[in-house]
Order: sequence, then structure tokens, then C-alpha cells
Amino acid sequence: MTEIPFTLDQLRILKAIAQEGSFKRAADSLYISQPAVSLQVQNLERQLDVPLFDRGGRRAQLTEAGHLLLSYGDKILTLCAETCRAIEDLQNLQGGTLIVGASQTTGTYLLPRMIGAFRQRYPEVAVQLHVHSTRRTSWSVANGQIDLAVIGGEVPTELQDSIEIIPYAEDELALILPVTHPLAQTECILKEDLYRLQFIALDAQSTIRKVIDQALTTCGIDGRRLQIEMELNSIEAIKNAVQAGLGAAFVSVSAIEKELDSGILHRARIEDIAVKRILSVIYNANRYRSKAAEAFAREILPLFSPTFESIPSPPLKSAPKSVDLD
Repeated sequence: MTEIPFTLDQLRILKAIAQEGSFKRAADSLYISQPAVSLQVQNLERQLDVPLFDRGGRRAQLTEAGHLLLSYGDKILTLCAETCRAIEDLQNLQGGTLIVGASQTTGTYLLPRMIGAFRQRYPEVAVQLHVHSTRRTSWSVANGQIDLAVIGGEVPTELQDSIEIIPYAEDELALILPVTHPLAQTECILKEDLYRLQFIALDAQSTIRKVIDQALTTCGIDGRRLQIEMELNSIEAIKNAVQAGLGAAFVSVSAIEKELDSGILHRARIEDIAVKRILSVIYNANRYRSKAAEAFAREILPLFSPTFESIPSPPLKSAPKSVDLD
């Protein structure tokens, strides 16, 4: 058997340097000294007989060989973590880790409530929530770094054959107005009224903005005619701007429950129109799914969407399906 010319610690160090951009910041993130990091990299390059970093610039830049090792190393570390979690499962939900992913809105407003319900039932299970864009979340699910995720956008086309996508629930996108706005005094507004409002929106390139634009188009609302007066980078900033009287906005109903209860925002109804999007649960059927993930899918997801059918348990497979890194 050929001797493996690297250790897991060396792969962790390589990954940290690539993420942090310098040996010093990598050492700080791993709570070890910079000389120890440098020595491990030197030993790794000597064992592989190939340089892994271009040392000419200020930032640590990987060579072609470094990128190749990082790609495979990331898969190795993910599989190691998956193995540890499978062994932890032998304790029958008396420990272990659940890793859940979410796109921005669902991760901010919906998933914390789900995790709270799960923790009440299984307080010994550690839970991690990873909130990123739909694209990045989808890749993490495909590569086994996340057990399952709830997303509001579309899974990248290149991943749709690698992961399972199950429609989960409808998420209504509400039109919110300042409580002092004249239209806040009417029970229902007309579609044509939308084109006279000043809107606050997310950046045009954001996934949530694209999803909202698609939902509006489905309802016969011409997004190009909406007067976008301001673009902000978070839902919280948009809510605060509307509250301050700067304009109107479309946001997920789940993001404004507290504001509606306290009466600081007005939700306007549009005649004969309900703007909705579909939330989906995604998972990789070819990856090991922990007992914690099974319990979350079986017990918690249906609580927040009673029509949701639980994720089927996967058959035991001899090896997980591998997906190339994005």
C-alpha cells in the first residue's frame, strides 16, 4: 500500500491558508503559531515534491498543484466529518450534530424557529445553521457539507441532477407601506397603484430580488414600471427604511410578523393578487443522513408546513456520490 504523503492536519492548514489569505491569519484561526503553520507547509511540499504556494506576492496564492490538493483535501475533510457524525449517531440522538442550510430570508426568519423546536425535543444534539445564497447553499448540500436546507431561490441547473428538490411551502411576499402613507388607510389597493409608489428594493443582482421580480411577473405586475428609488443590502434595512417613510417594499410575510403585531408597518392588500414564491427543501440522497437530520425532516419540517411529506429515508449505499467543487 502506497504511503499517504499528507496528514489531515496538513489539509486543514492548507484549507485555512486558502480561506484566510495568509499564513499568519491561518495560524490565528487554528490557534497555533505561525512558525508551526510554515513548518507544516514546508513538510507537505517536501513530501509531495511540489510547491503549493507562490511566495512572491503579499497574499498567499496557491499554485496549480495547491489548488488540486485543496480540491481533493476539502472532499477528504468533508468525508471525515461525515464519518465522525455517523459514529456519533450510534448514541441514538443523545449527541451528534445537525447541520442545516438556508438562503437569506428563510435562514433569518424561519429556520431559527425550526431549530428552537428541534432543540426542545433533542437538547443534546448540537445544531449548526449555515445561511448563504441559494447557489452556495446548494453546493454545500451537494458536497455533503450540509445535511439539508430550506431555500427560496432556484437550485443551479448544474446541480439539479445531484440533489433532491422537494416543494415545501408557499411564502407570500407582502407589500408593506409606512403607516402614515395615504394608501395605508384603504382596505385594498389596485394593481395600477403600484406604479405610482416609490419602492425600496434589494440589489438587482441579489437572489431574493430576482425571485421577487419573477413572482411579480407571474402575477401580471410589470417590474420594469415600478419606481425603484433606493436599493439596500438587507431585509432589515428595507423594513427600517419603509418604517421611516422612505417608500414601499415587497418582503416575505415571515420577515414582518413582529412589525405587523406592533403596528409599525402596514401590510397593503392588492386587489385580486397574492404574490407568492415556493420554498423548497433540498438534500443529497446519495450522502449519509444522520439520525438528527432524519428527525428534523420527520418531526420539525411538517410542523411549519402541514402539507409537507417527509423526506424518504435513503437506502444504505457503499459510497457517497461525489460532486465536483464549484
